[in-house]
Amino acid sequence: MKDQKKAVWLALGAVACWSTVATAFKLSLNYFSPAQLLWVATLTAVILLLLLLAVQGRLSELLQTFKQRPAFFLLAGLMNPTLYYLVLFQAYDRLPAQQAQTLNYTWAITLTLLAVPFLGQTIRRQDWIAILLGYTGAMVIATRGDLLSLQFDDPLGVALALISTFIWAGYWILNTRNQADPLISISLSFVLALPMITLATAILSDFQMHSWQGWVGAIYVGVFEMAIAFMLWLMAMRYAENTARISNLIFISPFASLILLRFLVGEQIYPATLVGLVMIVAALLIQQLKKSA
Repeated sequence: MKDQKKAVWLALGAVACWSTVATAFKLSLNYFSPAQLLWVATLTAVILLLLLLAVQGRLSELLQTFKQRPAFFLLAGLMNPTLYYLVLFQAYDRLPAQQAQTLNYTWAITLTLLAVPFLGQTIRRQDWIAILLGYTGAMVIATRGDLLSLQFDDPLGVALALISTFIWAGYWILNTRNQADPLISISLSFVLALPMITLATAILSDFQMHSWQGWVGAIYVGVFEMAIAFMLWLMAMRYAENTARISNLIFISPFASLILLRFLVGEQIYPATLVGLVMIVAALLIQQLKKSA
């Protein structure tokens, strides 16, 4: 049953969750390594998702769905959350959160590029404008506005933030071939990823996690970034009469996040970050206008 008002409130709830996670990432990484943060967050998300499915009486669907396409779901779990968050958290560990977060918002532009070879789609004039504008905005952020020098404070951190967009876009391209229930699919991805992330944590870090602040932050990430935000957004899409109006609410998130980073993390927000973010958001809006035309 469609209910646009309810859809808006649910979407705003998801946006509120996503607005806080850059701050949570940065604060948590003061106490945990990227692999440790991902392990605790994923474990938390798995517990929540399994509890939700248990309440709905749908746990048996996990095994049934997995048996239909085991290789597909193993690859999905490898891409998200395993590789995506390992790379993204490394970027947050090396860069100011405002840079890592804003560079990560170029994933939708990356998706346009990857859709050409993998989905057979064409790039139209509006897409090229969006790509040019979006990646110019990314360069403004990465160089703090000194485009001509091409000097990066942390080239590896910038590269990791951009690589994460390719992994995330690739994950959604993979899911265009997935007809399974979205909640079952995301639950399978996280359940299958947990052993992979456990191994990665053992290799890249350790399990000596004694800081309560790190546990609180990682659990927060698992609850609000990986579980609740997804469920709220999924419900909003189902109730929405006009999905474009709901999708546009996502653009509130990066600006709200910058405010939280300024006051909770203490990051000085660079003018170049604001300029670059406006360019990236404008690029994303241009893509949406093209799609609705």
